[in-house]
Amino acid sequence: MSIDRVQVNLGARSYEVLIGRGLVAQAGALIAPHLARPRVAVLTEIRVATVHLGALQAGLDEGGVAMQAHALTPGEGAKGWDGLREAVEWLLSAQVERRDMVLAFGGGVIGDLGGFAAAILRRGVRFVQVPTTLLAQVDSSVGGKTGINTPHGKNLVGAFHQPSLVLADIDLLDTLPARDFLAGYGEGVKYGLLGDAAFFDWLEVHGPALAAGDRALRQEAVRRSVEMKAGIVARDETETGERALLNLGHTFCHALEAATGYSDRLLHGEGVAIGCALAFELSARMGLCAQETPGRVRAHLRAMGMACDLADIPGELPGVEGLVGLMAQDKKVQDGRLRFILARDIGAAFVCDEVPGEVLRAVLGDALAARG
Repeated sequence: MSIDRVQVNLGARSYEVLIGRGLVAQAGALIAPHLARPRVAVLTEIRVATVHLGALQAGLDEGGVAMQAHALTPGEGAKGWDGLREAVEWLLSAQVERRDMVLAFGGGVIGDLGGFAAAILRRGVRFVQVPTTLLAQVDSSVGGKTGINTPHGKNLVGAFHQPSLVLADIDLLDTLPARDFLAGYGEGVKYGLLGDAAFFDWLEVHGPALAAGDRALRQEAVRRSVEMKAGIVARDETETGERALLNLGHTFCHALEAATGYSDRLLHGEGVAIGCALAFELSARMGLCAQETPGRVRAHLRAMGMACDLADIPGELPGVEGLVGLMAQDKKVQDGRLRFILARDIGAAFVCDEVPGEVLRAVLGDALAARG
């Protein structure tokens, strides 16, 4: 299977996203041209290190690149002040210089945290993303958004810091637990829902085989997702306009993640899937899209075995006002007004800050009532 190359066009800060099989085994040769000296400082997490760090070391050794590595505690809980402090202090102790390269080797948490650590270390060190999850490959490793969570909300502290290279090795997805793979699929299906109806059609047909392990289909899904994101990022790097569409489902998602304590009760991609279903429900209630469209979205998510309703989240949740209050902390709030990504149809999303409070509360109230 050949390697796909997607260019993220940002002038002097442009970079490639390589998508294919066996990229970790070629890591040294692929990364070496970007290095001022043949060494990298790897930030990873314990689960990834246990399964994949040896292969990365071998791939770097093959290309003559030395490696130092540090593994953080896994999970969303690491993506906070303590995890950032640990990462930065280790990078300093490893004597990472301004011309050196940090390598973020993990899922979305490590990519966001490692990228932010690189952004603030010595006022900016270059970094490479080697995403190990589907969620990170289709979304978070591309576009330069880095950051951490705080008790006030998700991703409220961070920086735009573009990677020098992204290596999306499809083989790494073979070791993902099914729940983590499907959580990543939530970010992938988002691209079809927000701006590419043909991609959503394709996923309806091929999604089950893709989830079952078909590597060619997985590579195609990652490629199409990355191509779409790369185009949006090139046109709107710092989210002043079109890039906001990538937040489809995220206003709901971030509130639900806060409500569940950023724990494994709700993985980020699960929250995105539930958030997308709620965004389409809200759109239908406002008369923006056909009444049957939210049902089609939920039907596909259910066919994939994914979470798509508040009823799919275990444990207690706040009431309607509690969830609305958590949404008010979202970084997409402008001038005190909530901004939602809504849709006129599958593949036709737009930004809306005129959502009637009573309609939002009705959608949330019905979803909470369905939990029984």
